[in-house]
Amino acid sequence: MTFQKENDCQIAVNQLDLGDMRVLVVEDQKKIASFIKKGLEEEGMVVDVCLDGDEGYDLACTEPYDALVLDIMLPGRDGLSILKNLRKQKNAVPVVMLTARSELDERLEGLNLGADDYLTKPFYIEELAARLRTVMRRSSGEATHLLKVDDLRMDLIQRTVKRGDEEIDLSRREYSLLEFLMRTPGRVLTRTQITEHVWQYGFDPETNLVDVYIKRLRKKIDHEFDDKLIETVRGVGYRIGRPG
Repeated sequence: MTFQKENDCQIAVNQLDLGDMRVLVVEDQKKIASFIKKGLEEEGMVVDVCLDGDEGYDLACTEPYDALVLDIMLPGRDGLSILKNLRKQKNAVPVVMLTARSELDERLEGLNLGADDYLTKPFYIEELAARLRTVMRRSSGEATHLLKVDDLRMDLIQRTVKRGDEEIDLSRREYSLLEFLMRTPGRVLTRTQITEHVWQYGFDPETNLVDVYIKRLRKKIDHEFDDKLIETVRGVGYRIGRPG
């Protein structure tokens, strides 16, 4: 499947309500950009879409957005270049990076340049909306590379996990699973969602892979503590932390 490059930004025509969150999405693949725009608008956000990195950068510099969604691979300026230059100009607008790759170095580069979060394609629009709301809440000054659920903390740059004062040693896959859960605390994640995001392949109803790794996580982060953080929602999936 091919996508034709467009130089012009497609600006959403929604009337801006002062209570709405205004988001700029810079994504050169039309179908993905349309999917994001429609989904975020259904979540109550006002969305502008741009298909070119240079024009996306110009918009980010001149318009008062509440948050940006930046694809890393773009025609013109790439997403990391846009981010780097915005931060050089002391522009602190919250930024969620999108990437089709899952390499650790790319994630770390974005975080070290000042990204507030990242999301690997494919993703669920509800997850992107939740992350945007989270980075907006954190824009008050809270460290954006830290995830926290009760007394469980994850440092996305150092890749460390602590519960209270105790550091917890996790395998790469355990870390990815815990990170996925902690991104949206209180939200129930299905086995299908977990498999697609953590293992990046389709869910096999015959496998107990997710359950095995949840059991390993529980042994490491819940077993020695009175308050159990990981909850099984029978017939649906798992969540960490309580709703709200």
